[in-house]
Amino acid sequence: MTSDTTDPAAGATPDETAPADASPAAELPQPDAEQEQATATDQPHEPAIDKTPAPVPTPAAVPTPRAVPARPSTPLRPVIPAVPTAPAASSTASAPADGEAWGRVEADGTVSVREGTEWRVVGQYPDGTPEEALAYFERKFADLASEVALLEARHQRGGASASDLRGTLQTVRERVTGAAAVGDLASLEARLDVLAEALSEASAEEAEAARVAREEAIAERTHIVEQMEAIAARDPKSIQWKQSSAEVTALFEQWQAHQASGPRLSKTTGQQLWKRFRDARAVFDKSRREFYASLDETHKSARDAKTRLVERAEALSSRGEDGITDYRALLDQWKAAGRAGKKADDALWARFKAAGDVLYAARADREQADNEASREKIEAKKELLAEAAAVPKEKDTAKARALLTGIQRRWDDIGRIFPREAERALDDDLRKIEQGVKQREESDWKANNPETKARQNDMTGQLRDAIAKLEDELTAAEASKDKKAIAAATEALEARKGWLKALGGS
Repeated sequence: MTSDTTDPAAGATPDETAPADASPAAELPQPDAEQEQATATDQPHEPAIDKTPAPVPTPAAVPTPRAVPARPSTPLRPVIPAVPTAPAASSTASAPADGEAWGRVEADGTVSVREGTEWRVVGQYPDGTPEEALAYFERKFADLASEVALLEARHQRGGASASDLRGTLQTVRERVTGAAAVGDLASLEARLDVLAEALSEASAEEAEAARVAREEAIAERTHIVEQMEAIAARDPKSIQWKQSSAEVTALFEQWQAHQASGPRLSKTTGQQLWKRFRDARAVFDKSRREFYASLDETHKSARDAKTRLVERAEALSSRGEDGITDYRALLDQWKAAGRAGKKADDALWARFKAAGDVLYAARADREQADNEASREKIEAKKELLAEAAAVPKEKDTAKARALLTGIQRRWDDIGRIFPREAERALDDDLRKIEQGVKQREESDWKANNPETKARQNDMTGQLRDAIAKLEDELTAAEASKDKKAIAAATEALEARKGWLKALGGS
């Protein structure tokens, strides 16, 4: 029998001269009758292939082989050990625990797999040895076992959802059921059954978790909507628009983030919540537009009024210091004009202030000139203060007053001095001396006032008369030895004598 040097499982290119109706079984040399009888005697229950080398036919008698089944394009995953490299004693696959092989190869290259007590043909491998034929279909079984193991591992790791794994499991089950492979296919189906049950339970848990997550998501979005509605319900007259606008922006960003990262809500619920959020934001936006439209009108009115005030203030610059009073009146009007917007206010205020600076600069120049001219006046007033220091020392009040009056006249002749702080300090020092003289004059007047003296003399006479009367009463009480009368007369007599002494009498 001729064979290609390439792996039969990989497939071979058919010869163009091969007949189209030639079958793979017809191309293989058949054993003679004696060989078939011997094989049947050795193994009566399974067909076997003779392992003795067949006679090599002449080149003219060798038929051209047809293509064998191609090797799968997917890479092999040898989870289950491959066919042993050593030649097997029989044409069947390695035996499981019960001693019976999972696969067998007929003489024509037909490969079957054992399923319980039955055998099922899985394919034909005509251009190779029985070991190669079994190895090829066992590799297919290894691929299926790898898929099952991978599916189990994915479930154990928890990386994929149970719903997705159930779909993959169904696909793998379809490949395992009736698969063209040699191996314990029933065990793979049993593992798939166990995995299917576990995935069913996991799917139920995932569905419950998804339900809870949706309820939480609905509560969170509802809270966002309620916050938006609360902002929209605020009184437009008292609302802080800049702060509230930032809050609305933050709520919209929260909505978008929650919608992107949170669980998917039902279409009806999602649309209802979004409609509430959208309507509340629309109310807020409308109120904000109306506020800023009104604010723009207010700003325009204030801007026009302040522009006119600036022009009037700038017109005062030619008056110098004399225009300060009018400028202050314009400043009061400026404060009452309201806001014109930060940018406009800053620009107009810069012009208004510059106009006032011109007026106050003129005053500063005048005060500086006055300060220079006041240096000699300050020295002259300090000399007068030194002379006024003798006024308190003068014992005669009239002479002290005359001396102070002369100093005050010369003080006034010197005139005003600058700065005003220096003038106030000098005036205060002179005023203290004047207060001292004034207090002396008031004391002298009280002492020498004729009316005061007359009242005092009248009171003194009355007290003396009362004292004389009380002395007589005291003498009478002592004669009668009336202790109570003596005490009362003595007390009254001492009080009258004290009053008389206070009036300067004796």
